[in-house]
Amino acid sequence: MGKRRITEKSEKKRRKVQEKSQKKGGLKIWQDNCRIFGVLLLAGMLVSLAAFAGGWTQTAFASANEDDADAAGTEASPGWSAYADEPVTLDWYINYSWFTTGWGENAVSQKITEETGVTVNFITPAGTESEKLAAMISANSLPDIITLGWWETQLDEMIAKDLVYALNELAGEYEPYFFTAADDEVVAWYQSEDGNLYCYPNSTYTPADYEEYDTIGSNQTFLVRKDIYEAIGNPDMSTPEGFMEAVRMAAELYPEVDGEPLIPIGADVFTSEGCNSFDLYLQNFLAIPYEDENGIYYDRYTDEEYITWLKVFRQLNEEGYLSTDIFIDQRTQMEEKIAQGRYFCMLYQRTDMEDQEKYLYANDPDSIYIAVDGPANSAGDDPVLPGAGLNGWTVTLISKNCQEPERAIELLTYLMSEEGQLTTYLGVEGVTYDEVDGDYVVKEEVQELLNTDRTTYDQLYGADNAYWMLQDNVLQLQWRQSTDASEDPCLALEEWTYPYTQYLGQYEISFSLGTDVGYSWNAIQELWGNTLPELLLAESEEKFDEILAAFVEERDALGYDEVVLACTEKVQAAKERLGIE
Repeated sequence: MGKRRITEKSEKKRRKVQEKSQKKGGLKIWQDNCRIFGVLLLAGMLVSLAAFAGGWTQTAFASANEDDADAAGTEASPGWSAYADEPVTLDWYINYSWFTTGWGENAVSQKITEETGVTVNFITPAGTESEKLAAMISANSLPDIITLGWWETQLDEMIAKDLVYALNELAGEYEPYFFTAADDEVVAWYQSEDGNLYCYPNSTYTPADYEEYDTIGSNQTFLVRKDIYEAIGNPDMSTPEGFMEAVRMAAELYPEVDGEPLIPIGADVFTSEGCNSFDLYLQNFLAIPYEDENGIYYDRYTDEEYITWLKVFRQLNEEGYLSTDIFIDQRTQMEEKIAQGRYFCMLYQRTDMEDQEKYLYANDPDSIYIAVDGPANSAGDDPVLPGAGLNGWTVTLISKNCQEPERAIELLTYLMSEEGQLTTYLGVEGVTYDEVDGDYVVKEEVQELLNTDRTTYDQLYGADNAYWMLQDNVLQLQWRQSTDASEDPCLALEEWTYPYTQYLGQYEISFSLGTDVGYSWNAIQELWGNTLPELLLAESEEKFDEILAAFVEERDALGYDEVVLACTEKVQAAKERLGIE
């Protein structure tokens, strides 16, 4: 691998290694005098102090195992390459049915196998994700490695049932470099009450990152098909009246797209808990708060502004503008229809349609989707859009069914490291990029393929976070390529969100199903999942009001007051840990 550019973050990591080595030198003298009890006592004291302070002391985890002969490396030097000539295959479950990237054919996966000796066999659910994972947990048949959303209830279940390893214990025994690759703030956030770390996230940002960088974007956008939007006069769609009129005009002028019916309003997939487009994303565009002036968790679902806009969509459905497709399509069907340009507008995650956006751009630049001002509250406030927080997006764990846990922790460490991040982001030097005057520059033909045919790109190269499970967005900023947004429609969508993106990680909440409040939380979410389609499909505004009233009544009976109290406590505790007023 060529010379690396020394960034502020990587320099901090190097200083961290030196500081740890100095600390451990002093600890070693003490340990030599108290070999048996000293190691355990020291680790226990440091872990307790770290927990008391609300942080995570890496030395506490590492020092208890620093003399273990099984470790192939140190905190200053990774050990994954020691077994590069000893091939092993690990099963890795990805809890998303849409993930289809394979292993072994593209340059990045071949490079990772060359570096670590590990070949990955990805497993994805054929049907409902939660059902597949629940079945594996019940049968104790979890694969070697598991990746799922941080909010999934099965995360706590796997930990509570002792089905997964503590990553810090595996790292201390087999791969101490894990403690160097890991981010202190992220691990402190994920440290369990017992002092262990059972999972590691991807795509994390701290509040400080939002202050340091002005290029952190939200995934949430309001998108319109460019040519249709311009043909109807670039209307203002931020008001209920303007939105409805724009939808009516688009459907009237363009009833079909290449012989297929236009879908006037697109939406994310409807699930058992609702639909992001019609609840979370809409609420964020309307700048509906998460807590009231007294710090009490706010009821966003009955907010007056939100109800006004839900009634807008109900009215449009009554007029025939909500296609039945949006209530039944899954992501695969949505991707096909986005690639066909069949939606006029949609509240949607821009990263979930990048491949289709590039396809549209390559075939007809006027048919792409552009981000414009979408639904807004009556005061005309800017949207408040979340970027990723310390929770990140997904988390990865190592199952106790894994027969090669040392190889699994080495693989995770490699992917978390700067070397692994460079590989998963830019690819392989000489294949996907070259070093030019100390900078890494993606080859022109590789960038062209990335911009026009993501499927073929992944098959040949597999970079640009095709393997996103442990991506570090902040670390990867140092290698970001200079791109003109006028030539990159995906970048244009991202840049549109910059002024509206805020750190909102303090409001990311989940509960374990093993608690009363967790049961109530889950039941209320499922109640909303049943209610939302009924509201949108209500034959009249009076019926809408009846359905909403019934929802509120049943929600109260499920323990909503207790949920609000628990959510308030979680939010205030998170704000205190983050130092947020």
